[in-house]
Amino acid sequence: MDISIIVSTYNRSHNLPDCIQHLAAQENAEHFQWETLIVDNNSTDNTKLVAEKLQQDYAINIRYLFEPNQGLSFARNCGTRESSAEFVIFIDDDIRVKPNWLASIYNRFISEKCDAVGGRIYVESPEDLPKWITPDMYGFLGHRDFGDQSFQMNGRDEFPFGGNMCVRRDMTDAIGGFDTRMGRKGEGSKREELFKGEETKFFHQLTDKKGVIWYEPNAIVLHKILPYQLKKKFFRTLHFNAGVQSALSDEQIFKRTFQGIPLYVFSQVFQAFFKYVSLYITSGSNNAFRQQMNIGYFLGQVLGYSTRYKQAKAHLK
Repeated sequence: MDISIIVSTYNRSHNLPDCIQHLAAQENAEHFQWETLIVDNNSTDNTKLVAEKLQQDYAINIRYLFEPNQGLSFARNCGTRESSAEFVIFIDDDIRVKPNWLASIYNRFISEKCDAVGGRIYVESPEDLPKWITPDMYGFLGHRDFGDQSFQMNGRDEFPFGGNMCVRRDMTDAIGGFDTRMGRKGEGSKREELFKGEETKFFHQLTDKKGVIWYEPNAIVLHKILPYQLKKKFFRTLHFNAGVQSALSDEQIFKRTFQGIPLYVFSQVFQAFFKYVSLYITSGSNNAFRQQMNIGYFLGQVLGYSTRYKQAKAHLK
């Protein structure tokens, strides 16, 4: 087997038929072997029944897997364990791939002999997004586009996003898979479910191991945006949780702190707040919202550093 496409899903069986239909319509993929692994991440809907029907409806190789541990990282690791392919591709059930997507990825692997490949992710129907979601915020909805030319990514601030990433399987084994302490849990609509960072950590680790990552512009997918992702609460939560996570993982020792919180973080909170107020007055609430997200990030850091401090004290007792 050359490629396993790992489709992680949780309680979104209605998304699977469209996702699989686009996978079944791949072109120029006759010269290599590939399969689709649907990983049911402990769903309570009819995901298994839908997957079984799709196995009957399409001629492509589809396997159904069940991962009882909740979390996207668990689901991806499950798919990787069950794959015997040389390459594993990760997408979600809300992804629709273009006809030449799979061949573009495979051909880039062969031509560059690289360890990972990432492609473009377009937000589906951007004209329907609320006005306060400006183009510079599309990345929080999974958008990824480095232009029309292929190039070697640096693996630090240039790496694939989870909706369209492919890795040499032996590299996932070398890294140990995705960190199961990180990544979306469940639907990702609640604060305790909406933690990310596992993809960033994964590609940083791959880069540390001298892994080579390439960008393939012809590997294009569309990302279907869900209703809860079009609310300001989603963006606030995403940034707040990112702040919490950055503080919890920060190994620096700071000399000037209060209850474990570096004093400069308080300064960042106040600066972000005054910038937000200024933008709100001069440009309106829509244009100021991005700065409101920054406030959330720094408040998340306050909680993260405070939590780390309390955990350290409790450990000493």
